[in-house]
Amino acid sequence: MNPQRHGDLRVSPAPDATRHFAQIVADEFLDAAHDHPIFFTKHPETGAFYAGVVMGLVPGENLSCLRGQMTGYRPADLERQGFFVVEDRIMVEPDHPALTKPDGRILFDEAGEPTTALQRIQHALGRLHTGLAATDAIVARYMQHRLIEPIDVSLSFDDGSSIRLDGLYTISLDRLHALPDQAALDLFRQGDLQLAYAQTGSVRHIRRLARLHNERLAGPSV
Repeated sequence: MNPQRHGDLRVSPAPDATRHFAQIVADEFLDAAHDHPIFFTKHPETGAFYAGVVMGLVPGENLSCLRGQMTGYRPADLERQGFFVVEDRIMVEPDHPALTKPDGRILFDEAGEPTTALQRIQHALGRLHTGLAATDAIVARYMQHRLIEPIDVSLSFDDGSSIRLDGLYTISLDRLHALPDQAALDLFRQGDLQLAYAQTGSVRHIRRLARLHNERLAGPSV
């Protein structure tokens, strides 16, 4: 990227409102766990586990978006929408919805220097680029100890409708607590234990999403 070619480019958070799920890396767990439920799921093509946050209960719904702005932690996968890394170079997807909104934020100032918006994108790309391999290694260690198990998320609402979120997985606290002392110590020293508890504790946010979804179904109050 450079100001000569991309000086007029603007980035908008508007597409956040339609994202109900976003992949995260392990470095984001502690930040994301304050605001979103974290789960593991499987890549549809490879079957490999990866981590993500649920922000809505149906596709196209982001219950963590208020008046077009994310409340709480905004995952790096949302921060970098429209941008990706190829051989350590930032590439642009000009037709991405985040880059086609007239109310977006500029990426370069009048002096051609990166604005805060671009700096956030660069940080998000770096976080994902370095964090994906580290997260895969953590997931592999969880799998080695058979700690990842499916979770049943079935929700019912006041209008009689229901939603079941399939394909989600969590850390089994029963298996975690049953680990031999040395295995638990190894996980602790590598930081995996802290992330496991952050993930399992974050599941409580599903109740908040269910409440917000129920309120949307009811419509605006009179």
